[in-house]
Amino acid sequence: MAEIEKEQNREALTSTEKGEQRESRSRKPSGGSDLSWSMTPEEYSRYVKEVTPVHNTPANMAKAFLVGGIICCLGQALTSWLLSMGLEKEAAGTWTSVALVGAAILLTGFNWFGSIVKFGGAGALVPITGFANSMVSPAIEYKKEGQVFGIGCKIFTIAGPVILYGIFTSWGLGLVYWALKMFGIF
Repeated sequence: MAEIEKEQNREALTSTEKGEQRESRSRKPSGGSDLSWSMTPEEYSRYVKEVTPVHNTPANMAKAFLVGGIICCLGQALTSWLLSMGLEKEAAGTWTSVALVGAAILLTGFNWFGSIVKFGGAGALVPITGFANSMVSPAIEYKKEGQVFGIGCKIFTIAGPVILYGIFTSWGLGLVYWALKMFGIF
């Protein structure tokens, strides 16, 4: 009988140790480095499925279409109203762009634009309103660091590269156009 009890205790101890080993492999050590953390491929697959967000692409597309469509309809309504007030087409388009940028800046300042983007996704970000938001958000975020080192340095964090490469690309394409025109191609 004593032999049977010893064998059962040994099996219980072994299964407990195996369980602890399995737990220690699937748990990230606190304060330890990521190099000592190991998972089996099955555990990793389960982990990835747990943390990967699930998106409903058709619903997201519909919401983006709705929000982008509303923004564009507001812009078109403003342009039509300005044209009916006697402005020329180019001036009406300019004032519409200014109004949409101003509205996006105000919505960003009141912290409402983020909610619109969360719902409408790219529908709110693709039009000119997204560009205005990308200019104002860093300025608002870093205003506590002062006018120069906060707002002045961070206002072009996201939009700066867009402006830089846009100007550079238009300059390069203008140069190509000029060269082709010089050779009589255009």
